[in-house]
Amino acid sequence: MTYGETPSQTVGPYFAYGLTPVQYGYDFTDIANHVVAGRDAKGEHIRITGQVLDGKGEPVSDAMIEIWQADHEGAYSTEPVSIKDTGFRGFGRCGTGTDGQNLFMFETVKPGCVADASAPFINVTVFMRGMLTHAFTRLYFDDVPATNANCPVLQSVPADRRDTLIAKRTDTPTGPEYRFDIHMQGDTETVFFDV
Repeated sequence: MTYGETPSQTVGPYFAYGLTPVQYGYDFTDIANHVVAGRDAKGEHIRITGQVLDGKGEPVSDAMIEIWQADHEGAYSTEPVSIKDTGFRGFGRCGTGTDGQNLFMFETVKPGCVADASAPFINVTVFMRGMLTHAFTRLYFDDVPATNANCPVLQSVPADRRDTLIAKRTDTPTGPEYRFDIHMQGDTETVFFDV
């Protein structure tokens, strides 16, 4: 007798305890949190904020966002890195359930262009209730339109949907902030990739 693959379990509220414990007030060590780049990391320090929105446009209170990115020179870490050692981890996690507006937020540096891309980007993974598997997307930056125009992945997206992948910059007293809302359904659904 042969068995097929076991389907993924729906992503429940379990990440509050297991994947982002410090954020949710548990006294456990987490391997990643919202701080992707420490104060001493090289590059332009930025903050990324946003909400995960359901098909009705309502904020999702129990989503978790993971990001993975290159450093300011466009290089990925080849092994797990402690932020204490290098100032830059390259990987982060943040849940939406501890903020009154259900925001996620990351402190990082703006990535450089990696070898196979013409524009800086951040890989984004969305986990939330009711999803059997997580969803993958990318975050691009609105203040580099010339490089975005040359990115083969971004240009492969229909022109009328590309703006769902573009984070909008605002200069604040505490530094640059990019807003990136993730729409899970509806007319403004974020583009997700099959990887």
